[in-house]
Amino acid sequence: MDPDPEPSSKARAVFALGLVGFLTGAFVGGVIPATIALLLAGQTARQAYEAKGYLTGSAWIRRGRRLAWAGIVLALTTLVIASIAGLLHLAGSPGGPDFSPGTD
Repeated sequence: MDPDPEPSSKARAVFALGLVGFLTGAFVGGVIPATIALLLAGQTARQAYEAKGYLTGSAWIRRGRRLAWAGIVLALTTLVIASIAGLLHLAGSPGGPDFSPGTD
């Protein structure tokens, strides 16, 4: 009378959101789907544990988590590179008014 193992639809959603987060992570917009994927992965993993093996999809959850974290790392890397480029641009510009020679 045991139920048949059933694939979790949330596990595939975690993977899809993690993939979107990874693919758009370099554009900083991937942080939102990656964060949602991580939150949903926690819920889905708890549900799969409570189902005692009758809810499958743990491999999709693991892959989605990895992709989500990679998307977040890509977004942070992009932000660090952009801030360094901005600081270098600020350092190269002259600081103060430019008066003509011979002005007191």
